[in-house]
Amino acid sequence: MAEYSRLDHQMMALALKLARAGRYTVSPNPMVGCVIADHQGQVLGTGWHQRAGEPHAEVYALREAGSKARGAIAYVTLEPCSHFGRTPPCAQALIDAGVSKVIAAIQDPNPQVSGKGLAMLQRAGIETRVGLMREQAKTLNRGFFSRIVHHRPFVTLKLAASLDGKTAMANGHSQWITGEAARLDVQHHRAKSCALLTGSGTVLIDDPSLNMRLTATELGINTTPRQPLRVIVDSKNQLTPRHRLFSLPGEILLANKRASPHIYPRSVYQWQCHDKGPRVALPALMAHLAQRGISNLWVEAGAALAGALLEHKLVDELVLYQAPKLMGDKAKGMALMPSLSHMDQATNLSWQDVRMVGEDIKLTARVCYQDPGK
Repeated sequence: MAEYSRLDHQMMALALKLARAGRYTVSPNPMVGCVIADHQGQVLGTGWHQRAGEPHAEVYALREAGSKARGAIAYVTLEPCSHFGRTPPCAQALIDAGVSKVIAAIQDPNPQVSGKGLAMLQRAGIETRVGLMREQAKTLNRGFFSRIVHHRPFVTLKLAASLDGKTAMANGHSQWITGEAARLDVQHHRAKSCALLTGSGTVLIDDPSLNMRLTATELGINTTPRQPLRVIVDSKNQLTPRHRLFSLPGEILLANKRASPHIYPRSVYQWQCHDKGPRVALPALMAHLAQRGISNLWVEAGAALAGALLEHKLVDELVLYQAPKLMGDKAKGMALMPSLSHMDQATNLSWQDVRMVGEDIKLTARVCYQDPGK
């Protein structure tokens, strides 16, 4: 494994920090940051990919560095692209600028790019190295890697419960279990997600908006925030255009088994799952979402849909907001999984983060499936 200096780590850490600035805007593209520095560690130019269709991180960094880029080192969080898409190849821009070395955190999994950008640089006589802070770079774009490699989005299931594990009163009333700070935190998760998934049951009970309600100022960006695609699983066509979410701005994908007879607004796209069975096949839906460029999927759903996603091993991460409330034994519990008889059948979790959000506890965990492919 290549050895990297402390200076190399500092430069790549800065590139990763720059890349995160695109978390609300770059989808379906990955977040990428770039730093151009001389061999003594003086930063000559920085850049990050801001929006799909606009210049990539390397271009912004090279523009800032100007003629000083000749002979310098480029630190980039993802292998520079080598093909003409909506923008010219970044590998060629680095060659034209005359950099002497390119250090990439990780190779691009996209078959159009994978290894080809580095090969283009090497043919031009530029030294290349890959692997510096690789895991951090992969985590940063975990949704992009999931979509390209596994052909499905990275799925985060959001849950909210009282201290005694209840999600709603016996009559279904659940607003609000958590406090205002937790609900604001959820809005930030929505803003970072390409799509938000729920089921028809949640829509029938709560009539939610399911939109992202933060402004550009609140998100710290200088452009209009995107609305994530709202995906509603309605296997039995129980919904009608009268529900609130269908009258709000933003695209909606209605997943069903047969086309609904209702006339929805033009912003509603119906997708039929033709697999056998009475319900929408969730693996097929995930594959369809990946084809539409959905990398990160945020799920706010009832126990039935949430449990089905877990049974199909489609949930990558759980985010649980636990409120300092006791709702009593008659309240509804999470009950996400079917009854099990042995501890070996339990789904294991790996804690990633625990923190206070207002008065609530936010628990984040990765789902550990027994399938080694997960």
